[in-house]
This record gives sequence, C-alpha cells and structure tokens, in this order.
Amino acid sequence: MFFKSKNKPQSRIDTLISTDTRIEGNITFNGGLRVDGQIKGDVSESSGTPSTLVLSEQGRIEGAVTVARIVLNGEVQGPVRSSHYLELLAKSRISGDVYYKSLEIHTGAIIEGKLVYLGDAAKAESPIVPEGKD
Repeated sequence: MFFKSKNKPQSRIDTLISTDTRIEGNITFNGGLRVDGQIKGDVSESSGTPSTLVLSEQGRIEGAVTVARIVLNGEVQGPVRSSHYLELLAKSRISGDVYYKSLEIHTGAIIEGKLVYLGDAAKAESPIVPEGKD
C-alpha cells in the first residue's frame, strides 16, 4: 500500500543560489541545485547525468529549464522540460509549456501553457511541430 517512488528527487543539494543573488546567463550543473534567488537565462543539467533542481518560493527563473528531476515552488517564465519527475508545489507559477514524464501537481500551482506528456524516449527526442504545420 505504501511505497517509495523511484522518481522522487534526490535530497542532496550540491549548489545553492541564495535569496539575494541574481545571475544573468545560462547555468549547466550536476547533482542538486537549489535556487532561492533569481536567474535570467536557461538552466540545464550536464548531459548524461540526471540531476535535481529545487526552486524555492522566493526563487525565479526567466528562461528554459531542462532537468531530469524538478521540484518547483517559485516562478518560471519559459518552458520546463523534465525527463523523469516534475513536482509543482502550491506556490509554483509557470508561464510556458511543460514537458514531463511523471507529474505531481499540488493545489494552487499555476501553469500558463500546454502540458505535454513525454511517453517514451522516441517521443522525448522528436522535435515539436506546431499544430497545423505537419
């Protein structure tokens, strides 16, 4: 009846971007990244190593987010792509499309965009074609 999900994010945090920190530029990381501050740029994991991003209630990202495991409670302006697990907590706000394989949404989370399920590896790697442009 009770079980531990294999998709849940790791609890280890290697890097912290604190509340009073603002970064402009793209970020690529390994392991765990917690963002309490602001990032203006894309956030992604290094290729070949599934990583975890935690965006706190005070955190904000303006750019594309591409990470295997994501826990959001802050604001993202841009597309979000999670190849393993995405959890949207009550204070999360996303202005952009969301691509996911496993999704957990808490009451109060807001998404202004499309939800796109990434069923298998072939679908995840295929380009996205706008409707009516086959």
